[in-house]
Amino acid sequence: MMTNSVQTIGASPPSAEVLLEVKNLRMWFPISAGFFRKVVGHVKAVDDISFTVRKGETLGLVGESGCGKTTAGRCILRAYQPTGGQLLYHQDNREVIDLAPLSNNELKPFRQQLRMIFQDPFNSLNPRMTVLDIVGDPLKINYNASGKELEDRVAGLLRQVGLRPEYMRRYPHAFSGGERQRLGIARSLALDPRLVVADEAVSALDVSVRAQILNLMRQLQDDFNLTYLFVSHDLSVIEFLCDRVVVMYVGKIVEIAETEELFSSPLHPYTEALLSAVPNPNPRARTQKKRIVLEGDVADPARPPSGCYFHPRCRFAKDRCSQESPALREIGTGHFVACHFAEELTLHGVNAEGEMV
Repeated sequence: MMTNSVQTIGASPPSAEVLLEVKNLRMWFPISAGFFRKVVGHVKAVDDISFTVRKGETLGLVGESGCGKTTAGRCILRAYQPTGGQLLYHQDNREVIDLAPLSNNELKPFRQQLRMIFQDPFNSLNPRMTVLDIVGDPLKINYNASGKELEDRVAGLLRQVGLRPEYMRRYPHAFSGGERQRLGIARSLALDPRLVVADEAVSALDVSVRAQILNLMRQLQDDFNLTYLFVSHDLSVIEFLCDRVVVMYVGKIVEIAETEELFSSPLHPYTEALLSAVPNPNPRARTQKKRIVLEGDVADPARPPSGCYFHPRCRFAKDRCSQESPALREIGTGHFVACHFAEELTLHGVNAEGEMV
């Protein structure tokens, strides 16, 4: 299904080439009850979000656990069938395809171009398969590769991710956590994808190993001309790797900005609270940094509050916030925020040293 590209919230400037446009994406999971399993409500995991992914960039998708960021990533890869909205994928031939309504058969050619790196390097690899089978499986399925051709391709991928080709006969239990994640990355690159969704790709790793994997991902982005959608709750990782950031709260987007601007000049109180929790590498400055502790719990996506979902926890909330849902609007070039009073608030960001400014 082809469609023409139109203006999208959080859209790229005219000079930037767009790879993917997410428009009004919704993923509502039904809640059933009673003997006849009647649908009595919905969990609004992703609720009407829109943003763009530029070709060659790393876009960060951040928020607390349960905010819908992983669900959004899986909708983009069509692991889930979205409840509503569009996923406008820009192909090399300039045709624009809406991935949202496509059937599994229609999605086959696009699954080669859209790949995923999973969070858990221990459970995402089949313990009964060798490295050759794990990394080479996509090549067997899509290209009927076999024999020496398959081994040569797998050997090349292993070298790209910093592993020795002789390891291809081993099983996952013989590798450390960092090495297993390298295998997962090699598998995701087997079909020369254009977009890779990394779902908390380093959160299960030790800090020292985490830095190695992040540097590897940067290098591979240059080598393979990749575009990343990096899903994470760790803002220090987002700051290091990402060009732009999308902040989510209870299924909705509350802020979009370039990484440097978001960290130095947040416009939404929720973003400010997240930034205040970023660890400061300077021990002497840690006592000077005041963390903003949000009161209450994250809203239930099955029964969200009226108006702005964040208003029960916001220290700046007014009557309007509980009655009217704020629209995501642009304040400054490329900086979008969903807050009624964004222009009136004085919020604090963090500088390169991790200090509040």
